[in-house]
Amino acid sequence: MEVTTASGPRVLVLGIGNLLWADEGFGVRAVEHMHRHYAFPANVHLIDGGTQGIYLVQEIRETDILVVFDAVDYALPPGTLKRVEGDEVPKFLGAKKISLHQTGFQEVLAMAEMMGDSPAHQLLIGVQPVELEDFGGSLRPEVKAQVGPAIALALDYLAGFGITAAPRPAPLPAEQGIGSLEMMLDRYEAGRPDEGAAFRGGDARVLGAGGWTGPADFEAEMRALVAGPGAGV
Repeated sequence: MEVTTASGPRVLVLGIGNLLWADEGFGVRAVEHMHRHYAFPANVHLIDGGTQGIYLVQEIRETDILVVFDAVDYALPPGTLKRVEGDEVPKFLGAKKISLHQTGFQEVLAMAEMMGDSPAHQLLIGVQPVELEDFGGSLRPEVKAQVGPAIALALDYLAGFGITAAPRPAPLPAEQGIGSLEMMLDRYEAGRPDEGAAFRGGDARVLGAGGWTGPADFEAEMRALVAGPGAGV
């Protein structure tokens, strides 16, 4: 059931994804950019949801209008932006799970619904990723170019509920951004090593080009690590 407070319906704008896997970070980058460039009424909350999964359930339960930015496998050409609304949203969320133990956002929405607190209005703004298998990589140009249009879609959707955002006279400094300062886009891209200096894709440079070799006796190395410093002395 929708609950309207004195300041209006409760709105959550959420960016989800993993910044360390190239285009998987699209959702977080979108909400990060939105926060730095627009000011919203008090009933609107912008959150870097990252890979928090189940820890976002309470936020979802307390929300009337949910807007999600994410990297989505729509089976469309890479870099394509697409919006999905209402009951269709849970079918598309999440282009990649990092591990078998990670709770996908579909499950988070399902938990909120089972508790009787599913958001009355849901919008997913997703981009078809170009590249995910690039650990430590950043958004590909085609995906980065969709951050602005994605935000425009979100602002237009919220305007339909009478919710308007005020463009900031100047972007907030990185120190006032949401999420980790070290992971803000400019700092992240400036500080990460290039592909020649750091193996990021698990490609032939790692496994077959002599750039990395495993221990001569893996079991012996594991036993030494488990035993700890000074063992056997």
